[in-house]
Amino acid sequence: MEPGIGLRELKKQRTRNALLRVALELFTTKGYEQTTVDEIVEAVDVSQRTFFRYFAGKEEAAFAVQEMVESRFADALRARPATEAPIEAMRRAVLDSWEAMGESIAEVVPLELHMRTYQMIESTPALLAVHMRRSIEMEAEIARIVAEREGLDVETDPRPRVAVAAFSGVMRMTGQMWGAAGDISVESMRAVTESYLDHLVPALAMDWRAAGR
Repeated sequence: MEPGIGLRELKKQRTRNALLRVALELFTTKGYEQTTVDEIVEAVDVSQRTFFRYFAGKEEAAFAVQEMVESRFADALRARPATEAPIEAMRRAVLDSWEAMGESIAEVVPLELHMRTYQMIESTPALLAVHMRRSIEMEAEIARIVAEREGLDVETDPRPRVAVAAFSGVMRMTGQMWGAAGDISVESMRAVTESYLDHLVPALAMDWRAAGR
């Protein structure tokens, strides 16, 4: 049992994790829209009321792990040294916390299931629309954090939003590349992420033709 967690809270945590694992497994094998809450609760042997105690609905369950990862990234970014430039702070926040994030994900669902869920979201129109909306909201939050770090007004200075938009674009691409590579390990994801983030500044600042010559 984890330190500081009572038996009652531990039981709640295990029930939530069980519901989440079953929900994601059904979403990724049967299909999100084809899966019902009844099927989820039946597999865990709990009531619908129990499911809705932990999740507002199927959509919240589908994005639960992703929301956890995003929250960890925001916390890691806030903790970065104030002397780091914005892009470097975001880069380090991602790379330095990958192992901890991987462990946190694995405590809830297998990494392989998390990867399949990511692919399922991108191939389900209803969820993809939600994913894009959530991405916009997340970018706005990260831009506010960057602006606060730099002592800027995010409403009047465009630089935080521009930097975050570029960074987020690279992160979305690495997620797609990770899924296509076949290796779903944390080490693989970190390597792909680091490789593409290392190209971010040169890609924006360099004369590509001159570099090629």
